[in-house]
Amino acid sequence: MRSRSRAGLLLALAALAAGGTAPPAATAHAAPFKAADTGARIVAETRIGPNEVDITIDSPSLGTPVKARVLLPEDWQAGTGATWPVLYAYHGGRDDYTSWARNTDIEAWAAEYGAIVVMPEAADGAYTDWYNYGFGGRPKWETFHTQEVVQLIERNYHASGVRAAIGDSAGGQGAITYAARHPGMFTHVASLSGVLWLRAPGMPSLVVLTNTINGQDPMAIYGLPVLHDANWKLRDPLELAGGLRGTKVFFSSGTTGQPGPGDPEAPPWDIGLIGEQAVGQTNVAFRDRLDRLGIPYTADLYGDGRHNWPAWIRVATRIWPDLMASIGARKL
Repeated sequence: MRSRSRAGLLLALAALAAGGTAPPAATAHAAPFKAADTGARIVAETRIGPNEVDITIDSPSLGTPVKARVLLPEDWQAGTGATWPVLYAYHGGRDDYTSWARNTDIEAWAAEYGAIVVMPEAADGAYTDWYNYGFGGRPKWETFHTQEVVQLIERNYHASGVRAAIGDSAGGQGAITYAARHPGMFTHVASLSGVLWLRAPGMPSLVVLTNTINGQDPMAIYGLPVLHDANWKLRDPLELAGGLRGTKVFFSSGTTGQPGPGDPEAPPWDIGLIGEQAVGQTNVAFRDRLDRLGIPYTADLYGDGRHNWPAWIRVATRIWPDLMASIGARKL
């Protein structure tokens, strides 16, 4: 297992590790690539493994080319009429599209099933189209993920319309938010230590602080807390929870601020412990909200556990077969 324990600030939370080098470029796709409705295009494809490619996407929604890693099932073929279900794996803050591949054995997990796995770039974009002080415009991360990436994968890699999503940290928040804002987009969605009550007491201040440390203009993302509360509310998983009706929902987090199995020893003031405890309280509130709405879910509020990969790997390996089953991915 290649897990690496990483601390992180709340919503940053999955620190950037050094990436590996790729083998020489080789194509797995019969060109030309088909564009998305926005005009987004795949402009490069690099094979980095027998069933693994990196694609570069020229995205009008972002205004810059970004990458995604695509894991193809063993029986995948170009130029076929067959389709495969797809799982989207979203990364946390201060990280990139290689995060899941660097920190987990996701390639081995994926190889056991007949499904496509897509790990798109998300930078520190907060999984939203930015408010930009009411003017909108770039970057539009939600549009990139829910429209451009989905269309490009379906039009060029034979992905079906049967989808699931998993995310860690900010990616977990993004997965739940996307599923709620786009009902029916995902059959199954899973959050690992995602902030699921964006407007919890004190949380907007922590979000602003985190994005400031990340080098962003923190007010450009959701707007100013309180003053632009309506826009924050439109991106708050707790407020959006009703949109999850009909979607299979899973979420997990620690709640105690204490290290869990496999976590590194850390003092009580460690940001990975403090941050996870704060995240855990938003997960508890989200659970209670789903209860009030009568929306089914599966939750693993496991108590002890730091905001890091050892905890997320424990959960991800356990729920992976269920995610695959929910999209009808056959065992190879």
